[in-house]
Amino acid sequence: MSVPPPVEAALVGQAGVTDHATRLAGLFDAHADRLYRLARRLTANAEDARDLVQDTFVRAATRTRSIPAGDAGEEAWLVRVLVNLQRDRWRRTAMRARHDAANAPAPEANPGSDQESALIARTTVWRALERLPLRRRAILVLHELEGLDARAIAALLHITPITVRWHLSRGRRDLALLVKATTGE
Repeated sequence: MSVPPPVEAALVGQAGVTDHATRLAGLFDAHADRLYRLARRLTANAEDARDLVQDTFVRAATRTRSIPAGDAGEEAWLVRVLVNLQRDRWRRTAMRARHDAANAPAPEANPGSDQESALIARTTVWRALERLPLRRRAILVLHELEGLDARAIAALLHITPITVRWHLSRGRRDLALLVKATTGE
């Protein structure tokens, strides 16, 4: 992935912004794919994931000087921004859902089909994930789906590894309870 020419031209065209545009392009080239994979795990579809990555880089473009130098610092800053932006979206969605009286029930599918069963299972797990507290959900996704260990997650989210392990333990238990409640097993 690279910075689209009109965006780069607009950034470079401004006096004194060449360094920032170069740094932003470097950040994008180095971290966009990883951020997209994380965003894809945190969002419901590819379009939302692309929007989340775009919003992350818009935030980076407006705060280039506050991004720490070095690959690890840059990635941690970008991941933190991405997770925080997604948490804000989850909060807005939850707020709308509370105020939306017309919640449509999920359509019933024929449980005999393997594809339909897999879709139902995936939907059930994602709905259960959406009901977890935001930090716990992000930690579960980073660990279980992205494969990060507790130390890496702790560094990215600026918390202790013990807190990460606690959230993993509680998150797994809460997720199992939510799935059981949904499936009736």
